[in-house]
Amino acid sequence: MDTAEIRRRFLAHFEARGHQVVPSAPLLVDDPNLLFVNAGMVPFKPYFLGQETPSYSRATSVQKCVRTPDIEDVGKTTRHGTFFEMCGNFSFGDYFKEGAIEMAWDLVTKSRADGGWGLEESRLWPSILDGDDEALHLWQKVTGLPKDRIVRLGRKENYWSMGVPGPGGPCSEILYDRGPDYGPDGEFATTSRTAMPTDLEDRYLEIWNLVFMQDELSEVRSKEDFDIRGPLPKKNIDTGMGLERVAFLLQDRDNMYEIDVMYPVIERAAQLTGKKYGAGGTEGHVDDVRMRVVADHVRSSMMLISDGVTPGNESRGYVLRRLLRRAVRSMRLLGFEDPALPELLPVSRDKMAETYGDLTRNWERISTIAYAEEEAFRQTLRTGTTIFDLAATEAKTAGAPQLSGSKAFALHDTYGFPIDLTLEMAAEQGLSVDEDGFRRLMREQRDRAKADAKSKKGTHADATAYRNVADDLGRAVEFTGYAEVVSEATVRGIVASAGATTSAREGDEVELVLDRTPFYAEGGGQLADQGVLELANGARVQILDVQSPLSGLVVHQAKVLSGEVTLGEQGQAFVDVERRKSISRAHTATHMVHKAFREALGETATQAGSENAPGRFRFDFSATGAVPTSVLADVEARVNDLVLADLAVHAELMTQEEAVRSGAMALFGEKYGDEVRVISVGDWARELCGGTHAGRSGQLGVVKLLGESSIGSGVRRVEALVGGDAYRFLAREHVLVAQLSEVLKVRAEELPERVSDLVERLRTAEKEIERVRVQQLLASAGELATQAKDVFGVAFVGHRVDGAGAGDVRKLALDVRGRLPQGRPGVVAVIGSSDGKPAVVVAVNDEARAWGVSANGLVKVAATALGGSGGGKDDVAQGGGASVANADQALTDLEHEVGRMATHR
Repeated sequence: MDTAEIRRRFLAHFEARGHQVVPSAPLLVDDPNLLFVNAGMVPFKPYFLGQETPSYSRATSVQKCVRTPDIEDVGKTTRHGTFFEMCGNFSFGDYFKEGAIEMAWDLVTKSRADGGWGLEESRLWPSILDGDDEALHLWQKVTGLPKDRIVRLGRKENYWSMGVPGPGGPCSEILYDRGPDYGPDGEFATTSRTAMPTDLEDRYLEIWNLVFMQDELSEVRSKEDFDIRGPLPKKNIDTGMGLERVAFLLQDRDNMYEIDVMYPVIERAAQLTGKKYGAGGTEGHVDDVRMRVVADHVRSSMMLISDGVTPGNESRGYVLRRLLRRAVRSMRLLGFEDPALPELLPVSRDKMAETYGDLTRNWERISTIAYAEEEAFRQTLRTGTTIFDLAATEAKTAGAPQLSGSKAFALHDTYGFPIDLTLEMAAEQGLSVDEDGFRRLMREQRDRAKADAKSKKGTHADATAYRNVADDLGRAVEFTGYAEVVSEATVRGIVASAGATTSAREGDEVELVLDRTPFYAEGGGQLADQGVLELANGARVQILDVQSPLSGLVVHQAKVLSGEVTLGEQGQAFVDVERRKSISRAHTATHMVHKAFREALGETATQAGSENAPGRFRFDFSATGAVPTSVLADVEARVNDLVLADLAVHAELMTQEEAVRSGAMALFGEKYGDEVRVISVGDWARELCGGTHAGRSGQLGVVKLLGESSIGSGVRRVEALVGGDAYRFLAREHVLVAQLSEVLKVRAEELPERVSDLVERLRTAEKEIERVRVQQLLASAGELATQAKDVFGVAFVGHRVDGAGAGDVRKLALDVRGRLPQGRPGVVAVIGSSDGKPAVVVAVNDEARAWGVSANGLVKVAATALGGSGGGKDDVAQGGGASVANADQALTDLEHEVGRMATHR
């Protein structure tokens, strides 16, 4: 049974039992605690938390998910994958344990001819939370299984919560016994366990987890340590079944990488590398793991790019970059040196597009981003190898047995060098790597990223206070800002640093929740409104920022200017109109620039991010390379022509299907509801958008593109000014051009040619100055060679040059060495200084090396005297120091060391 049929049967099974089929949400999720959707229930969280009311009481979905904590286990186990599809059925206060158990068991065991999966009951083992007698009784009732066929496990395995106060409940799993080839007997009837032992996980494969959401948790200290406040008002069901796991069982495969939607990539990788998958032996096992990594990471990367992620060095972009680079790296380790993704990505597309048609429609954009990242990584491998060699040399010169965690982190973070490659290359050089230090720096980076994400959602990391306010409010905050900038409002929540409170006084900085608000909360690239709240009791509050930490909840970050703010107080909210208008103009300009770029560069130039601020905006879009100046000029002219045309800008509400049919563009990775808002600029640009906009394009005045640059593989950024800011910029530019014309005595249109001529003349002069300076420096080389001291038979030259950098010092030392008498041992040491920082170079000829004199040993003596370090080869070595004050002493020490080396040969 192919994967698509398994998916179809799952949805049909639950649709026939009154469930609403809900399409998969994008992988990107607006949650400060998650980078990606990592479970099937994530899109339904607002319903389970009581923040929103669903329009149905039963739902089913097959949700795209990405999990990366186990990335190092990919390919090594039968079941760990980064991208996977989670089949789920959900009940919101409808059926509970018995219904969930009955429907799951029916689908799993029903014959294939009747639309089920036909798994043998003798191989199925339900598990329950030890002590959940109700679940035990229901499993026996529904399945007819005896008690000893039902596995009892502890909280660690079979209790679910979100890790914070809120809903929780016991779980039941359906385990499939794959037989003794995959592990020992579970001995479940005679053995009590709190969790499933690792050595049993491959044999007793968990295929379905049923969560019975029945408890309200007041405190969660760990997965096993929590307090239950009491029962939930409504009991819910959340189940998750791994599609890939069921697929490799029904397709009689050994692991998830060999199912029909993934194995073709392994086959292609084997063809390209000449390796045989499943060849056996130690080397064969390593190759198999690498090919499975390739199959998994290629698919995961493709799905992430399809949903709007682009490679980068932080957050989601970093995850994607790591997946792509691990896939490419694995192919190189398999012996394939050519670009791999153009060979592999289309294979994965052809299988996954059977379900996800967007992969075909967006293929040009997906492939462009992926192939550009591979090419960048190939360059990184060349550059990173050089950087690694320098770091390894430095470590060995200093006598250190390992590469520091900070060096490994810099290679990883700055140059994109994979840590596994660093470990491998270090081992080849006889070095270890401070992995603990590297992991610590990685954790610190992740913690900073999480903290940044949380800070954008509100000043308090703990969302409990927000949930409590939302619960008290009982509905979503009404946003009135599309129609008005002044609104009557009532204070319904006050959140301070310690949590929810009932009042705030002058000088306090708090977060306010109003029952209705004209203030736009930051979102969709548009910055938040600011303004003032004036209460009936005379209090005056400055609104500094507006965020939406929970769906339907709008939080105003505020400072009390005077008086006291109390719950229930009524007043008027005033939006800063000039700021709103300026941001709205920028937002409309972003839509227009987006459309113009798509006209100029093609449909692949899709928006990849934006920020709309007062009077300015930045716009990120997909592109294979730098945008020519002529194209920027054409886009700017096109937009300003339509600004002059004074097109009407209007908003419409319609279903998502209607919006797509009307030609409106939806942005990748955005989550839209059943009803969407479409913004149209005349009949020209149409986009799904929840932001505020100008009333007509003519209100923008003028749009000025400042330039474009790269912000990552396949992504460019344009920055621009709008309205008065654009006018003032152009006015300043005009004055500057006039001043330059006056100074250079040319007309404005002749300025580029004249400035280019001046720059070229300056470069020529600088080269001549450098030639003369080097010539003067080297002119003394002959004289220095004739003045060499005899140090126990060695011709020794020790010289100090002030104002010379490391490059000059090296040239002089090598030149003097070449002028020493032939056939006689010789050593040249030159110390220079630039900006107070010394540099020392020691050059030794072949005869001195034959006497046992080493430049590497000598330079360390000099560098130590200078307060630094150095190293190199036996013939030439270089070092530096902290201060040039001891330069003369360094030369004296060098002379003594030359004598010691010469007399101890």
